[in-house]
Amino acid sequence: MLNESLYIAAASWFAAQAIKVVSGIIRERKFDMRFFVRPGGMPSSHSSLVTGLAVSIGLLLGFNSVEFAIAAVFAAVVMYDAAGVRLSVSRQSVVLNRILQELRERRPLDIQRDVRELIGHTPFQVFAGAILGTFIAVVWLLVAGDIKFGER
Repeated sequence: MLNESLYIAAASWFAAQAIKVVSGIIRERKFDMRFFVRPGGMPSSHSSLVTGLAVSIGLLLGFNSVEFAIAAVFAAVVMYDAAGVRLSVSRQSVVLNRILQELRERRPLDIQRDVRELIGHTPFQVFAGAILGTFIAVVWLLVAGDIKFGER
């Protein structure tokens, strides 16, 4: 049996990552597959994935279902983490890299690489990911004929 919610979640993640690849090509004028798997950036693929999952479950099983409640709580935790904890880690990484750079300039260090800075998301990036996931879930299920607005 086709698990549409799982496919919608995956398609929502893929769409968000594809947008990051295209914006990376435009911004840096080169194609780099790392844009496809790199965390952070616009829109939040984490938010897109969990929102696509929750909305599709709500539309298929009902917004009063236990499955939707579980997916909605899961989505809220993931999006809070992306905009809260992970954003703080990103900001701390910037400061840590500045400290490392200053230390390298004073004397050689064994640390060769900087700490990854782009890990979390701004609230707007999380919101954009949630809108993208919602859009994909609604369009997917409308095209599949699984939901019809105006019917009861």
